[in-house]
Amino acid sequence: MRVRNRSTVLAASLVLALTAGPLVAPALAAAAPAVTAPTTAGPDGEALRAAIAGLPDADATAALVRVGGTDGAWRGSAGVHDLTSGGAADPDGRFRAGSTTKVVTAAAVLKLAAQGRIDLDRPVQRYLPGLFTRAFRPITVRQLLNHTSGIQAADGWGDSFEAQYAHRFDTLTPEQVVRSAVAKGPEFRPGRKQDYLNINYTVLGLLIEKVTGRSYASVATRLVLRPAGMRDTYFPGTDPRILGPHNHGYQKVTRADGTTSFVDVTDWNQADRFAAGDMISTTADLERLLTSLFRGRIVPPGPWLEEMFTVPAHIEGATYSAGLQRFEYDGRVYWLKSGSRYGYSAVLAGTRDLSRTLVYSVGSTDAKGEEMNPVAQRIALAALKQG
Repeated sequence: MRVRNRSTVLAASLVLALTAGPLVAPALAAAAPAVTAPTTAGPDGEALRAAIAGLPDADATAALVRVGGTDGAWRGSAGVHDLTSGGAADPDGRFRAGSTTKVVTAAAVLKLAAQGRIDLDRPVQRYLPGLFTRAFRPITVRQLLNHTSGIQAADGWGDSFEAQYAHRFDTLTPEQVVRSAVAKGPEFRPGRKQDYLNINYTVLGLLIEKVTGRSYASVATRLVLRPAGMRDTYFPGTDPRILGPHNHGYQKVTRADGTTSFVDVTDWNQADRFAAGDMISTTADLERLLTSLFRGRIVPPGPWLEEMFTVPAHIEGATYSAGLQRFEYDGRVYWLKSGSRYGYSAVLAGTRDLSRTLVYSVGSTDAKGEEMNPVAQRIALAALKQG
């Protein structure tokens, strides 16, 4: 299976969704707990409450939302902690944050660059000799950061949910992931195209470990999580559990007779996602990451932080910078990162001046599907709406 994180599809769907009307999803036969009330004026609280009302339904079991910025804030949650008990979703619960991990990885690399420990224009082959074959031309660290490396997608446990679910407690190491990608040879010459893939950030994780002599998790925690005040965020490694308070995640499975069931996918070994997507976090912590980063409190202001807001100008259609993605809606430019693992979909997004920010976690029942989750779509439409 090609390990291609579908947050690029979800992010593209988000942009398209902002020009379309919200979708209506069929509801499950369960009562939805009341959503929390807005804390201040600013965002359209009525629209946001409507966006997450009626959960759980066929598309999502829970939704945790934080809208903020200089023009006001709103907090809300809906849905259930788990389908068995039907208890209310924990608005402060942890969840699998997927590819929002890449924001942390990019920030750690740029902080090391600011310290003179990494040169963004230096080929990664010089830092990690022997990792790539001679078939690969020199790939700079910057090209890994903005997905222009030309490395092909890695292989995983299988193409279907069922195949991957069967291996949910097995370990696929980052080194194994990289070897499977390198064995395929390059997809294109570095710098010629942009192709969003997990493999770029898997290699960056190995780079961080090589230049620091420490584990990726310890470096990312010291350089990014602690300065941002992200006390409820961590990297699970091979531990399949989500530690601490959390809501369960589910995958909708359709049987041969057309009936559906919901499989609990909360426990899952995410070691293969590594620096590309194995982070566990909360909406409050992702909001802290977004605001701390944009205010220059993690990556030093200047050329290093600017990398996170610079899309390769020479590549037609490019939208990715170092760790983020640029999109424009209703006269505003937003910088976002989406992420998904089975059972969970997340987004962090904001204008560079932090006049409007959005963080959500949706208990998506088809988090790895090609289409944007309808509940997430409704949240985005409501959150980014201007008065």
